Amino acid sequence: MDVSELDYDLPPELIAQHPAARRDESRLLVHDRRDGSVRHRRFSDLPQELHGELVVVNDTRVVPARIPIDAPRGEVLLLERVDGDLWEGLARPTRRLRAGRRYGPVELVEHLGEGRWRLRLTGEPAGRTPLPPYITEPLADPERYQTVYARDAGSAAAPTAGLHFTTELLELLDVERVTLHVGLDTFRPVSEDRLEEHRIHGERYTVGEAAWGRIAAAPRVLAVGTTTVRVLETLARGAPLSGRTELFVTPGFEFRRTDALLTNFHLPRSTLLALVMAFAGVEETRRLYRLAVGERYRFYSFGDAMLIL
Repeated sequence: MDVSELDYDLPPELIAQHPAARRDESRLLVHDRRDGSVRHRRFSDLPQELHGELVVVNDTRVVPARIPIDAPRGEVLLLERVDGDLWEGLARPTRRLRAGRRYGPVELVEHLGEGRWRLRLTGEPAGRTPLPPYITEPLADPERYQTVYARDAGSAAAPTAGLHFTTELLELLDVERVTLHVGLDTFRPVSEDRLEEHRIHGERYTVGEAAWGRIAAAPRVLAVGTTTVRVLETLARGAPLSGRTELFVTPGFEFRRTDALLTNFHLPRSTLLALVMAFAGVEETRRLYRLAVGERYRFYSFGDAMLIL
C-alpha cells in the first residue's frame, strides 16, 4: 500500500485543542458497514446504537512522563518502564546529552539511537502530562487526558477513544477490560513510501483469564480504540495472555475478534488510520473522513468519535 493513500486534507481549526465540556457531549459519527449508512449522533447515544455487543476497553493509565531538564535545557519523555527504576525514553537535545550523566532525576544509561535512551529514574514519574505536539494549548485538568476507568499506569499516550466515556454511561453497557501500555510508536507517522516497510515496536499488554474467556465467548465484541483491537487480535491468534505485541494491522487484515470499532479521527500517514482502513475499507474510510471534515467534526485526541458497526 502506498503511504500517500493515508493522506487527507484537514483544516487546522478542526484539530481539537480542548476536550468537550462533558466527556459524552462529543459528537459520534456512526457508520453501518452492512448498508453503508451514516448517522450523526452524540456520544451519549452510544447505548442506543449497540445491539448487545460486549464493550472492551483498554484500562491503561497515562504516566506523567514529560520531565524537563536543565543544562542543556530540554526534556525527557518516558516511554516504557523496563524494570524497577530502569526506563526507555526519548531525550532532547540528544546530541548534547551524554551517557552516564545525570540530568535532574534522570540518569542516561545508553543511547539506543533515534533519540531513544535507556535511563534510570529516581523515584516515580512526576513530570507533566505527555500531550501530543498538535495540542498547543494548556490542559486545565490533567485527568481529562485519562479515561475514567484508567487503572494500570504505564502509557506514554492515552487510548483516546475511551476519553468520551462517563461513569454513568459505562453503567449502561456490558464492559470488559484489557490493558495495553501505549508507546509513542503507535502514533509515530509512517515515513516509508510503502506501508509494509514501516516497523512497529512492541508494546506490553495483559489480559485476565476470566476477561479473555468472556471476550472469546461473546457473540459480538466492540473494541474501544485501536489499541484494544491490537490486543484482541493478538490473542485471537493464540498469543499468551500477557506479553508484547508487534501486530501491525493494515488493509487486507483478517479480523477474528473485533466485530465493531469505536475510534477517534486519526492523523494522516499514521498506523492508526491504516487500522481503521483495514476494518472499514480504504475508500470507505476516505469517504467518511471527507464527510467528517465537511460536517466540522473535531479531530485527534480531544476530538469526536466514530462508531463502525
